[in-house]
Amino acid sequence: MGYKPNVSSDSDSGDLDLSPAPVEEFGCSLFGSIRISSLSRADLREAAYELFFLSCRSSSGSGSRGSLNYYPASPSAGSGEGSSPRWPSSPGMTVAKSRIKKALGLTARRSSPLTTGMARGIDMSSPGKVKRPMTSAEIMRQQMRVTEQNEQRLRKTLTRTLVGQRGRKAESIVLPLELLRQIKPADFNDLQEYHQWQRRQLNLLEAGLLLHPSLPIDSENHHAAARLSRIVRSCEAAPLDTGKNSEVMRSLCSAVTSLAWRSPEGSPSSSLDPCYWADGYPLNSHLYIALLRSVFDLKMASAVLDEVDELVELMKKTWPVLGFDLPAHNACFAWLFFERYLETGQTEPELMWAALSILGDVAVDAKKPDRQVSYVKLLAAALGAMRGWAERRTVEYHQWFGKDLGANMGLAVALSLATSKIIMEDDLIGSMGLLDPDGAVCTSSSDARVDYFIRSSMRSAFTKILERGTSQDDNIIAQLRDEPVNILLDLARSTEELAVAEKKFFSPVLKKWNRAPTAAAAATLHACFGVVLKQYASKATQLTNELVEVLKSAGKLEKLLVQMVVDDSADSEDGGMKVVREMIPYDVASTIASLLKAWIEERTRLGKECLNRAKETESWMPRSKSEPYAQSAVDLARLAKESLDEFFDIQVEDRGFMVQDLVNGLDAIFQEYISFVAGCGSKQTYMPSLPPLTRCNQDSSLTKLLKRASPRCRAGIGHSVVGAAAADAHRPHPCASRGTQRLYIRLNTLHYILVHLGALDKSLSFLSPSVRRVAAPPSRYFDGAGAAAQTGVQHVVEVAACRLVFLDTRQVFYEGFYVDGVTEATRIRPALRVLKQNLALLASVLIDRAQPLAARGVMRAALDGFLMVLLAGGRKRAFVQEDHEAVAEDLRSLKLMFGEGEGLLGEETVEREAEVAEGVVALMELPTERLIEEFRSAACESGGIGVFGERGGSPKLPMPPTTGRWNRSDPNTILRVLCHRDDDVASQFLKRAYQLPKRR
Repeated sequence: MGYKPNVSSDSDSGDLDLSPAPVEEFGCSLFGSIRISSLSRADLREAAYELFFLSCRSSSGSGSRGSLNYYPASPSAGSGEGSSPRWPSSPGMTVAKSRIKKALGLTARRSSPLTTGMARGIDMSSPGKVKRPMTSAEIMRQQMRVTEQNEQRLRKTLTRTLVGQRGRKAESIVLPLELLRQIKPADFNDLQEYHQWQRRQLNLLEAGLLLHPSLPIDSENHHAAARLSRIVRSCEAAPLDTGKNSEVMRSLCSAVTSLAWRSPEGSPSSSLDPCYWADGYPLNSHLYIALLRSVFDLKMASAVLDEVDELVELMKKTWPVLGFDLPAHNACFAWLFFERYLETGQTEPELMWAALSILGDVAVDAKKPDRQVSYVKLLAAALGAMRGWAERRTVEYHQWFGKDLGANMGLAVALSLATSKIIMEDDLIGSMGLLDPDGAVCTSSSDARVDYFIRSSMRSAFTKILERGTSQDDNIIAQLRDEPVNILLDLARSTEELAVAEKKFFSPVLKKWNRAPTAAAAATLHACFGVVLKQYASKATQLTNELVEVLKSAGKLEKLLVQMVVDDSADSEDGGMKVVREMIPYDVASTIASLLKAWIEERTRLGKECLNRAKETESWMPRSKSEPYAQSAVDLARLAKESLDEFFDIQVEDRGFMVQDLVNGLDAIFQEYISFVAGCGSKQTYMPSLPPLTRCNQDSSLTKLLKRASPRCRAGIGHSVVGAAAADAHRPHPCASRGTQRLYIRLNTLHYILVHLGALDKSLSFLSPSVRRVAAPPSRYFDGAGAAAQTGVQHVVEVAACRLVFLDTRQVFYEGFYVDGVTEATRIRPALRVLKQNLALLASVLIDRAQPLAARGVMRAALDGFLMVLLAGGRKRAFVQEDHEAVAEDLRSLKLMFGEGEGLLGEETVEREAEVAEGVVALMELPTERLIEEFRSAACESGGIGVFGERGGSPKLPMPPTTGRWNRSDPNTILRVLCHRDDDVASQFLKRAYQLPKRR
């Protein structure tokens, strides 16, 4: 049972938690820990005997039952201070006449009464020695293991103390102080023994007056307490001088006297007030428990002495000193038998019955209204400890009690109910703060409490069975998924065996307190197994013949448990229907169908978790150079593939209607994921804004001559950016930024999803019976996700291309060529070198399937940028008709970079994409007059016939809107060519037609 008996009561441990081993076993201390490291359990026992000796010697009266009388010493024993008192024996105190043993139902254990020699002078080894019954004093000394030398010191001290004070009460004597004053080092074998004895007395004073006083120490006694503490500490290294003229002794007496003879607050002090030095809780409780332990035979730990009545009567004489009364004695006495029951390994049931019997008196005492605070603390500690031990075993009685220990289990239940009932009386719950293990206030209904014990223990036993069938290092449900057959079948068999054993061994014992214990146990097991079955069904990925066998086994178990409930509740009013109704049916027939549905919902949930995790953590970093796409796409594709494979591995008929449910869930997740991947902004974010339309400034003849004669001087004439752009154009640093490269990873990811959507559709065409019979197009199931992926690819391509051209390479491309005219220094070739490097980087990052489309997007963006230079280049760009040839050559170079010779696109694709740009460049070849005519014609066609001006001249041409879709026939495109034509004709036309300002 996990308990090691500890019958030794002579512990010399440095820790002064005097609770016995069984109390430590369940993690609580009866009376708390006394905070003196050097005061051991043996020290407390010796101190208790000294107190007992004092109380008996100083008690007044004689002849009364239980009193001690002083008799002159026998002549053979000598005379003087060392003479031995003869205490009365216990005539006729046999087991049959022992009131305590009879009341507690204790049986006789000793074959003969305790005897001793008639006197010390007789040779005890001689065969003719005379024996007599031992006196109560001798019995007590023997039980407390006190040597004759120690007893002689006590007698000598008390004789000196009580000289002329025969009527002095024990409660008016501070015993440790008197011992320190009267006993000298010469009374001991050596100085070390005396030092240890002196330290024990001082530590006892410290415990009673400083650490655990019955009266709180107020400010008036603060200095006395400090003096006592210093004296106690000073004795740790060497003995104190206790001579009559010792300053330390005078200081000690003064401090002890001040602290011990304090009166309770509000009470007038008098010379008759008792001393308060040993009645503080929990010190007094430890001392009294040490006395009570003496009623047990030293040779037979479970046997109570026949002289228990008289010994207890003598112990009562210590009550005034300890501040005890009968209720406190009863609480300690009940704890004593409970403690000894545990110390003897729970093999003596009559000890527990004795404790239960005493608890009956405790219950009466607890109802009294005048309970003292110290008694309430004592009662709370005793009841809390006993009830805690009992309930820790009753809530798991299958673990603590085997099939042959049902009677012991009944004792634990009885103890729990008895202590709980006392705690419920009056206001003890509020004053003790005792609650049930489950956090609820204990109920007075024994039926409800035992029902709780049964259900709790059955759940615990079931859990142990479940853990025994699985590795404790792994998740239970995970193992059920790996090995469902053996584990669940064994679990069903073990559950059935547990139910049968409960009915046979434990229910007859529990029937005393509960009307239907078997029914409660069966219902609990039914619920426990149902939880495991439901969890397994919700996590299972396969329905096999073995699983069907498991479900049949569950149905058999359910039938047995229901029958047990009905049989055990036959005598109840409803015939057990209340308990049966709480047993939720396993419903094996519909489990398979619901399992499929739950499985689909679970896979959908896992897919959503994967999606949400991607949204939170995806950084668009490639998995590796060989797998340049996002990890989240791999996880999602793997999840979808595993879901379909596992779904079709389930051997269930007529599941075709659920295929579409699974596909719909996966398709919705894919669509949301694709939307997340393609959510990278808009290309308009990176497109430069169009400058306002202006007409070109006319340079002077000298300036034009200098431009033609010395292109190198343009840096000094034009804008400073020209030179900077030309210098930067030779550097390869304006490459694709990390943001652009992440867009490439998004593009790879979308292509990866597209490939796997096709593979999933292909798998479905082979796995689904409906698809086998009817030919279906490749995208039968994931049409929505496939279309979304195609759209997402186009969007990401456009955004990535615009970012590359208009953000990453803006300085050398859109802002870097044709600035201040078309010359060799401002041509497009440096920009093309940088763009070519970026295309190489694009090809190294993108997968093969994505490269042509991405390259096409870059070409479109580059052509758009090229046209914007020609049509919306701003005030730094102006062209003449003669620049056409150079511009056309640059366009051919741009096309060649993307063509089959060096690029990634075919000639047809390149020519088709460049048609618009070539048409715009062709406009630059036309004379200005021809451009004006074409503009008039295009403007009239797009806007209708123009209205006449105010002077009745030619019709006024409407301002064509800017659409951004450049075209040779677009009037806005032709107008922009005129705006960038550097001649007088174009400038005058734009001034007359639209009053456009000159560039500044």
